[in-house]
Amino acid sequence: MRIGILQPGHAPDEVRGELGDYADMFERLLAGQDFTFNRWDVVDNIFPDGPDEADGWLITGSRHGVYEPHPWLPRLEGLVREIVASGKPLVGVCFGHQVIAQALGGKVEKFAGGWAVGRQQYDFGDATLALNAWHQDQVTELPPGAQVIASNAFCANAALLIGQNVLTIQPHPEFTSEMIAGLIDHRAAKVPDDLVAKARAELGSETENAEIGQRMADFLRKGAK
Repeated sequence: MRIGILQPGHAPDEVRGELGDYADMFERLLAGQDFTFNRWDVVDNIFPDGPDEADGWLITGSRHGVYEPHPWLPRLEGLVREIVASGKPLVGVCFGHQVIAQALGGKVEKFAGGWAVGRQQYDFGDATLALNAWHQDQVTELPPGAQVIASNAFCANAALLIGQNVLTIQPHPEFTSEMIAGLIDHRAAKVPDDLVAKARAELGSETENAEIGQRMADFLRKGAK
């Protein structure tokens, strides 16, 4: 199965040499699923010709905000709508979660409650799972037809199912402790000190990355049938 990865941003230069870019992190997360991968750096205005370039799609995270005036964002939102209309499975993570919601009629804002960084617990209904997060923006209004499938006290809309072929999630199942450590060292200037200290203290604590990776893989494979 061909998975197209859309990158609306790049991992920090300081960690990319060791950990790779965001697409590399997802390829590791989804390894062993009999997927092949192609990637398009949409942040650099490199786009696929259309939904048929892959059997399933994934949009990664980014340091950018979906409400910012980037010239490539309207084109990405248009592609999101094309993929959804095609019926092909689409997964979005963090920025991907947000841009899909916005493209389909939801609202994303800089959350007044502040930041979520490092290990967090999320209620998925059937289980409470720990995942790494790094965000201030949140989906604050759902797009039509969206169903909330995970939340916690800080992030009410932490994961969404939209129709039959869209799955989105705010936290980062692709982020290891090494990635969180890199973000703490190089992208935490605006994060309150107490949150940074808590995230640093919990580095190495167990997360359910593999569980969410399997759920994402199952969704992509089922949606492609």
